[in-house]
Amino acid sequence: MLTLFFAPLVSITIFPISSLPILFTLYILSGFGMAGIGIMHDAIHGSYSNNRTVNKLMSYTINLIGTNVEVWRLQHNVLHHSYTNVEEHDDDINAPRFLRFSPHSPKTKLHKYQHIYAWFFYGLTTLTWVTVKDFVKYKRYFRMGLIKDRKEYRKGLLRICLSKVLYYSIALIIPMIFSSFSIGAILGAFIVMHFVTGFVITLIFQIAHVTPDTSYPLPNEDGDMEYERLVHQLMTTCNFAPKSRWLSWFIGGLTNQIEHHLFPHISHVHYKDIAPIVRQTADEFNLPYYSCDTFISAVVQHFKMLHFLGKMETQYVYSKYD
Repeated sequence: MLTLFFAPLVSITIFPISSLPILFTLYILSGFGMAGIGIMHDAIHGSYSNNRTVNKLMSYTINLIGTNVEVWRLQHNVLHHSYTNVEEHDDDINAPRFLRFSPHSPKTKLHKYQHIYAWFFYGLTTLTWVTVKDFVKYKRYFRMGLIKDRKEYRKGLLRICLSKVLYYSIALIIPMIFSSFSIGAILGAFIVMHFVTGFVITLIFQIAHVTPDTSYPLPNEDGDMEYERLVHQLMTTCNFAPKSRWLSWFIGGLTNQIEHHLFPHISHVHYKDIAPIVRQTADEFNLPYYSCDTFISAVVQHFKMLHFLGKMETQYVYSKYD
């Protein structure tokens, strides 16, 4: 995946390419490489290797694709995995106002059409990551107390800036300087690359949690959740295409989202082996185990949920699971 990301960009820089279709094709291939760099996902969870140094080194591959390891760790490991599908706490469903991923979010008239227009905005996701999102999120996490002090906050901002400089140099500036293409052509191909990456990554994460089956539990008046962590993850997560080896390889085992949310410290290469045990145990204790047989069926279910959330009024129910 690292090769798929870097090789097209290197080719644009060192080979005498003058065809715009080839330019856009190479950037699109690089976009798939960005989407498939799952090394960082396992590494940030500490499950890529038994060696902490190796995990730390591999986690920095996320900086090579324009976002930041510290922001990702806080958004994904700390918030998403701790508060999966919990309104205002899980940043994966804390969408802009024109998108509604939770039945507890306020509904507007515009949401009626989100099942049509949401897909376009999915493609813009990583463009916001590499421009403003990391800075906005990092500031928010500082205010939430997830960053220990102002000195560490300032150091983190510097690291984010340096990672952006590195990424833009690789993906944009060097091709602009050394290729035969105009600045406009490179910029256009760069945007298309990110549209591909953003669409793929966002779809992968949304079809695992925003579905007609998954729940959106809320804390009680004391701020406590009714169900403990493992049950909560079963209620709020859905597998898709669990038998697809190539898709599992491409997205780092995230087809087995249930197993990942139950055991994020375990390398994804073991999910296919522990999945039957998890499913059998869930059945034994009469707990949910949601799974779509194919990727397409999961996308269809997500489409249905977007349509449903676009029509459904705000519901402050604790949980759909009984």
